[in-house]
Parts: sequence; structure tokens; C-alpha cells
Amino acid sequence: MILMRFCFVFILLFSAFSCNKLKGPEKPEHLISKDKMVAILIDAKFIASTGSKNKLIMRSKGLDTETYIYKKYNIDSLQFALSNNYYAFHINEYEAIYKRVVDSLAVLEAELKETKSAEWKQKTKREADSLQATYIKKDSLGIKTKVMKRSLKRDNRLLEEDIKEIEGLIKPASDSDFQ
Repeated sequence: MILMRFCFVFILLFSAFSCNKLKGPEKPEHLISKDKMVAILIDAKFIASTGSKNKLIMRSKGLDTETYIYKKYNIDSLQFALSNNYYAFHINEYEAIYKRVVDSLAVLEAELKETKSAEWKQKTKREADSLQATYIKKDSLGIKTKVMKRSLKRDNRLLEEDIKEIEGLIKPASDSDFQ
């Protein structure tokens, strides 16, 4: 038991002292710029947030979600891994990158909400206009039905035209016609 505690304390102290001597990864020859890294991480977040149904659709269209970002930004997985490790070790730079990612996603979210709100307003306006163009009518049995006001006006006008046309064709029958 004492030996285990000693080993644990020794490993803990060894780890602490060895971490102080780390210089961190060297700057990669083809380090991805911070701006490009922000764009890559935003796209990665979008792909990660897609549902499984959308991922299946993308795959069926020939889009490989694993390599899409690499192709889009003309990088390879090693370049991304080395750049990501470099920025992750230099925490202040990585924090600045992630702050820009979060801010960009917040702006995109606000734009999406605004677009959805405008679409909802437009839809409800169309529905309200549609409801104003209708009214409820009871037939002879008392059954309520929605009737379009515009269609009734048009139908009444057509009916009046039909009646005028028919009046010219029909002559009232007189008693003499039946004898």
C-alpha cells in the first residue's frame, strides 16, 4: 500500500516536472492561417451538427463528410492536425480563434432567426389575408362552410349575366300557347 502511494506520488511529480520542460510543437511549415482555421472550424461545426438523415443524403450525393473540408480548403489531414496541435499548445491564439468561431456562429444564428421570423410573419399575413377573404355560410341544413368572398362576388356577377342572357331567350307562356 505504501509502495503504491510512493509510486503514485513519484509519477505525479515526474509528470509535473516534465511538463515544465516542454517547448510545445514547432511551428509547422504549412501552418494554416488563423482566418482559414476559423472558416474550417465553422464548417466542421456545421457538418458535425447535421443530423444522420442529412449525412446520409450527403453521402448518397457523393459528398464524403470526412474529406469535404480538406478538399474545400485545399489542405490535407496532416496539415490540419499539425496546425491544430500548434494552435492548441499556444492557448491564447487558439482562444482567439475559437472566440471568432463562436462570434461568427452567433451572427449566423441571429440571421437565421431573423429569416425564420420574416418567413413566419409573411406566412401568417397570407393566412390572415386568406381568412379575411372567406366567411362562414350556413346552408339550408345548418351546416357551416367556408366560402370565398371573392368567388361569391364573381359567381353572383356571372349568375346575373346568365339570368339576363336567359331572360332574352325565355318568353313567358301565355294561356293561348297551350290551346
